[in-house]
Amino acid sequence: MYFEYPYLLWLLAIPLLLLARYLWIELKDRRPHMRVSTVDAWKAGGRSFLEILRHLPFILRTAALVLIIICIARPRSSSQIEKVDTEGIDIVFAMDVSTSMLARDFKPDRLNAAKDIAIEFIAQRPSDRMGIVVFAGESYTQCPLTTDRATLINLMKDVQTDLIEDGTAIGNGLATAVARMKDSDAKSRVVILLTDGVNNMGEIDPEMAAEIAKTYGIRVYTIGVGANGTAPYPVQTPWGIEMRDMQVEIDESLLMNIADCTGGRYFRATDNTKLAEIYAEIGQMEKTRTTVDSFPVYKDLYKGYALAALVCLLVELLLAAYLRRMPVC
Repeated sequence: MYFEYPYLLWLLAIPLLLLARYLWIELKDRRPHMRVSTVDAWKAGGRSFLEILRHLPFILRTAALVLIIICIARPRSSSQIEKVDTEGIDIVFAMDVSTSMLARDFKPDRLNAAKDIAIEFIAQRPSDRMGIVVFAGESYTQCPLTTDRATLINLMKDVQTDLIEDGTAIGNGLATAVARMKDSDAKSRVVILLTDGVNNMGEIDPEMAAEIAKTYGIRVYTIGVGANGTAPYPVQTPWGIEMRDMQVEIDESLLMNIADCTGGRYFRATDNTKLAEIYAEIGQMEKTRTTVDSFPVYKDLYKGYALAALVCLLVELLLAAYLRRMPVC
């Protein structure tokens, strides 16, 4: 057990001071005096049980205060972090987030369909380390390689357009994904590159990025997303958003070259079902053993202390009310 706010335990000095004050008052003995010829009668009778019991309300009240202080210090327990051998591969999703990914030839659109199917893929592979890179006119890492599925899925849900400059920098996206994996010691390392356009921006040539991936032994599976011909695309007009058919332009030859150069494969996804089938096929890749950290599971323990404090206060109130009606003999 440990405390989230251990510095609050200094408040335990308060019940100690209250105890010292109570004892000082008792020892000072402020009860009235009476002259008698002998005290034999009192010695024979001993001390009354009620006289001893009158100290119990203070004890219960002090115990409740101690328990409340422990509660606000937030006691917690956790299992130790352990190194666990598991089977898996390293996978980075390199996802195009240009505004063309809002086309409605997928349900509800290309980007959200890609996110939903990727999340299903993530959930089905608990042993793999995965990361997310997004790109449009530039690229950045949305999530580094991790085995924390909850965090990975939440960050995948947060992927959206309009966060970076628009455009399609395939080379930058692939190079960023490779940079996230180049130091990995996994036997199998894979980039799943998903785009719906033609490379038109970026400082790094896509084929140069593919050569870098090949140098590090990283396979790239490329996915061209978009229906054949045209696709409905939402366009803002003075009368609101209108759907207009836009020509689908995917540089399939470039994506094929990237896949061939790195030992991967090129896929064309024309709808949600086809995209799901592509991910299922990629999921059949080889696995290798790797060592990962198992994260500790934390459990709050304050509820038990809070319940004990409540019981002490209720018993103290009932006992104090009872003693006020009973004379001390």
